[in-house]
Amino acid sequence: MAGHSHAKNIMHRKGKSDAARSKVFSKLAREITVAAKLGVPDPAFNARLRLAVSNARAQSMPKDNIDRAIKKASGSEGENYEEIRYEGYGPGGVALIVEALTDNRNRTASNVRSTFSKNGGALGETNSVAFMFDRVGEIYYEAKAGDADKVMEAAIEAGADDVISDEEGHAIYCGFETMNEVSAALEKSLGEPESVKAIWKPQNNVPVDADRGATLMKLIDTLEEDDDVQNVYANFEMTDEDMQKLAS
Repeated sequence: MAGHSHAKNIMHRKGKSDAARSKVFSKLAREITVAAKLGVPDPAFNARLRLAVSNARAQSMPKDNIDRAIKKASGSEGENYEEIRYEGYGPGGVALIVEALTDNRNRTASNVRSTFSKNGGALGETNSVAFMFDRVGEIYYEAKAGDADKVMEAAIEAGADDVISDEEGHAIYCGFETMNEVSAALEKSLGEPESVKAIWKPQNNVPVDADRGATLMKLIDTLEEDDDVQNVYANFEMTDEDMQKLAS
């Protein structure tokens, strides 16, 4: 198991403004509704729904919103969302995977394709970049959960595969199939995590300078602003100096 700094990878977990909070809640609600439709509308008997509700609570989503999203799954007037994965390349040859939940496949495909083309990227075929990523479970804890050594020890005991710690928190990785078991074990020693989800983890990262990074970040931000897009993953890294240039 390896533990190393996550500082060189820009993560879009943090920095969400209050203005974007309603959009975050909307995407969380959509995931809850889909999870409830795919199984029973009870978190106790639906693992995906349980994770969706847990992640919503971690983002301080009101209980009424969560309950409304679950009830929407059983209503005849609710939308039928479809899970779609898009893949493509951004500036500098960076590979991207975009996960969407949509009630209109044509609209979403058009928007995603347009966003790629307007920001120095190109949408590819299914599986054109997925082979560069691993499907794994990510369990995230804020820094207050403990120092790197404490989290590393807890992760090893829980059966995790890797831990990446930085000043903001700890990302713990495990096999996709063991995500629920590892999460439950970690909760006993570290408390409730901020998020538990299946992600696409890059096998290797592509170095990107500040100029290409600026265009890449615009591409990613625009994709994430789309109501239909749930998650965006990219295999890039930037030096501290170039990250500072972007921030200035």
